[in-house]
Amino acid sequence: MASWTHESATKRASMPEPQPMEATALNQFAPARPEALWRRLGRLPITLYLGGTLVSLFVLVTLVSFVWTPHPPNQMNLSTRLASPGTSGFLLGTDRAGRDVVTELMLGARNSLYVSVVSTIVAMVLGTAIGLAIAGSPRVIQGVSTRLVDAGLALPGILTALVLAAKLGAGNTTATLAIITWQVPVAARVTIGPARQILALDFVEAAYGYGRRKPYVLRRHVLPNIGPLLIVLGSVMFAAAILIEAALAFLGVGVQPPTSSWGRFLNETQSLLEAAPFLMFFPGLAIVLTALGFNLLGDGLRTVLDPQQARSGLS
Repeated sequence: MASWTHESATKRASMPEPQPMEATALNQFAPARPEALWRRLGRLPITLYLGGTLVSLFVLVTLVSFVWTPHPPNQMNLSTRLASPGTSGFLLGTDRAGRDVVTELMLGARNSLYVSVVSTIVAMVLGTAIGLAIAGSPRVIQGVSTRLVDAGLALPGILTALVLAAKLGAGNTTATLAIITWQVPVAARVTIGPARQILALDFVEAAYGYGRRKPYVLRRHVLPNIGPLLIVLGSVMFAAAILIEAALAFLGVGVQPPTSSWGRFLNETQSLLEAAPFLMFFPGLAIVLTALGFNLLGDGLRTVLDPQQARSGLS
């Protein structure tokens, strides 16, 4: 009996560690001949191209605004106030203070990108960590923790921002904290279900049998397999962050003057809806196209990264 135990232990020690399942969709992009590559690119969903184009344009405009704008930021010229689009030197016109609309939109894109990047990354990291911890906890703790996450989902982001503004004052910090507070439960709730499913699979049980502890299993086996889901979730949360930031700026609890913001631009020009409707049209269009771009990108990534759809559509 002792020799059998020693022999089993020796075999177990020599066994290779179970590896996490490969994402089937990612294997579709293995190195291939140029003809096959062009065929695969042609089968990618149109939403991926549209979303990628809009998001790339948004990021490009933001980056360009750091080195160049048509006019100096916040430059006022009352002699050219409310100039209509197409006026010489002002492609999209000017606002009530004579500031160039294109310049204001470019600077507003900078602020939207900053708030959305910071809030989404922090919320994704915290939410994913919380979701993995809940999925790997005992059943009783899972039930209680999941209900707490569901309660967090019920918190309205706008109301949270108003409460924070009353305590901290209006500004980008308040808007960022409000978005994080709203998005962390979303990321945690989305993570819990898929993580539980992966923890129930055979290769995870094999990892336990190999002697791996749960934190290692969650990090090494579960997290890589929910990576595609988190990528899609991140793009959707980016879109939500941009909309919430614009809404908070419109309500006056977001970024404050002289920093430009699409939402604050809408707030300042709403009284001119009849006299100069273009002043509300262009920032509103920028918000819609940017949020639409991230949503389309997320939809396209979901199609590409989902194993079943990838096998049927990209093979």
